[in-house]
Amino acid sequence: MKTLFPMFVKLEGRTVLVVGAGRIAESKISGLLETGARIHVVALQANEQVRGWDRSGHIKLEERAFLPADLDGVSLVVVATSSFETNEMVFREAQGRGILCNVVDVPEQCDFYYPAVVRRGDLQIAISTSGQSPSLAQKLRQQLEKQFGPAYAAWVAELGETRREVLRSKLDPERKRYLLHSLASRAALEVMVSETVPSTKGEVG
Repeated sequence: MKTLFPMFVKLEGRTVLVVGAGRIAESKISGLLETGARIHVVALQANEQVRGWDRSGHIKLEERAFLPADLDGVSLVVVATSSFETNEMVFREAQGRGILCNVVDVPEQCDFYYPAVVRRGDLQIAISTSGQSPSLAQKLRQQLEKQFGPAYAAWVAELGETRREVLRSKLDPERKRYLLHSLASRAALEVMVSETVPSTKGEVG
């Protein structure tokens, strides 16, 4: 297999089709809810959480069999059913239309893989083993969650605001580049954390 191309995709306003509405499909839908995508779910039977998302207007759910027409206008497909025949049919139809498809837990029927993700606000670190060992990806995620603590969320937000101010300034390009690199240093993070964590000096233990 050729090397995968890693990227983060904007799904806002795009239609994502999810075929299946059980426990596994629920986890995939949950990850899509914050993207701003239009989520269309088709399944013979949906669990209560998925039905709840439909009732609240977060997704569009249809409890019926998959139809090829469900792929009309779709940008991405996620398939999570217990039916080998259904999974294969959806994948084949998506391939014919040039639509990227992921059949959960079937690497050979995946155009993309779900990475293990560490999220700290706007900071996202994604780990993939190209479907070879999701367990290893999860272990690495746990290690990175310890390395990149919650303080990174506030720091990244602050970096974004400061970057915009620097770019708007009249400083010469070289000076701007130096400032931006300096602000993204480990030392800058430690200063930010020390300023946001309440001091315990003088407290009686």
